[in-house]
Amino acid sequence: MGEAEAGAVDAILRAADRAPAPAHLEFPYGFDHPRALARVRALVDRLQTAFDCRCPADTGVQDASFHATVCVPAEVTGAGERIVVRLSNFGDLAVASADFPGCYGDLDEAEEAGALTSADRRTVEEAARSLGCVLIPESALRRPYDGVTRMAEWAPRGEVTWWTRFFDYL
Repeated sequence: MGEAEAGAVDAILRAADRAPAPAHLEFPYGFDHPRALARVRALVDRLQTAFDCRCPADTGVQDASFHATVCVPAEVTGAGERIVVRLSNFGDLAVASADFPGCYGDLDEAEEAGALTSADRRTVEEAARSLGCVLIPESALRRPYDGVTRMAEWAPRGEVTWWTRFFDYL
């Protein structure tokens, strides 16, 4: 990720971090859960059509800063690794990962390692963006959290990162 892109991603994360939210940090005020679930269903439909398969979605998420994870099964991808898309409760943020979040630094690294084809990457990114999702590279989320909430002081499981703030269980 270049310096300009890193700056733009940082600005997006910090803007989402400033959204007024209840003390529990799981979602901002005004979070529209039915709208979010409709987007998940639309993403599942697009991915199932594109990959000609069933793409399971976990939408039973609680105590987290995200509301869903959608998986494209490994057996239908060009590289033979599953693709995961996680949707945050904040700012229409989403992250796509090869195999499982954290296995690769970001999609560029996954492609270089042969765990993701460029065609499959484009398909997933286009499906997410067409629904208004703002894709954030995983590498930008692995930085220590230094935002405006008191989340860093809370740290129930060690170091708090931007991943924790927007894409993890709390």
